[in-house]
This record gives sequence, C-alpha cells and structure tokens, in this order.
Amino acid sequence: MIEGSCHCAAVRWRFDGQPDGATACNCTVCRRYGVLWAYDYEDEGIRVTGHTQAYVRGKAIEFHFCPVCGCVVCWRGRETDVAGRRRIAVNLRLAEPDAVAKIPIDHFDGLDTFDDLPRDGRCVADYWF
Repeated sequence: MIEGSCHCAAVRWRFDGQPDGATACNCTVCRRYGVLWAYDYEDEGIRVTGHTQAYVRGKAIEFHFCPVCGCVVCWRGRETDVAGRRRIAVNLRLAEPDAVAKIPIDHFDGLDTFDDLPRDGRCVADYWF
C-alpha cells in the first residue's frame, strides 16, 4: 500500500498494492501540473478522502486538487465503465519519496499521438531532481 497527501494534508489518497508504473504524460494539462500518475479504479484499488475541487477537462476527465493548498491530487473519469467502475489516477508526487522511488516511469504521448511510448529505464527517483 502507498499513501499520499496534499501539502496541508486536507486530502489524502491510498493506493492498494504497488503500481506497475508511474505515467509521465506530456498533454497540455499534465505537463503543466508536473504529475506522475498511478491508475486503478475508484474505491477499489484507489481511495481518496477529503474535499477536492475539480477542473473539468473535456467530456471524459476531471482533475481534482486541494482547495486549501492547491496540490493536484488525482484525476478521475467522468463516466463509469459497463461494470459501473470509475477510472482514477493519483499523483505519486504526493507520496513519500522512498515509497515510490523505484517505480518505473511509463511515458504517454498525450500531446500528439495518444500512444504509450517505450520505457527508458528511468524510475520515479530520477524525476525528483
């Protein structure tokens, strides 16, 4: 289990298990936020507690941040799948560094091709500096 929180600790998240990778996306939103995402389903593998405010981007996704300190906590899908599950991703930069340091980085080209790109051997620890 990995836990994270915004800077003021008003919003917290828990990721059950260990993510296979941390996604670095270069889309117009993610590159501005500087986030690293770990994905699962809301209230299954990921639980978020505390009040957030949402920025709705298009029809499919909303980004949630702490209204007190402004940290980007997660994104969540606006629709559920056929099984009634909602996709969600938490910002691994809100976890303690040792808990996520060795998670490999996955690159997603959300700007041009919308394709997953090959891993380059870097992990979360390589992104701290």
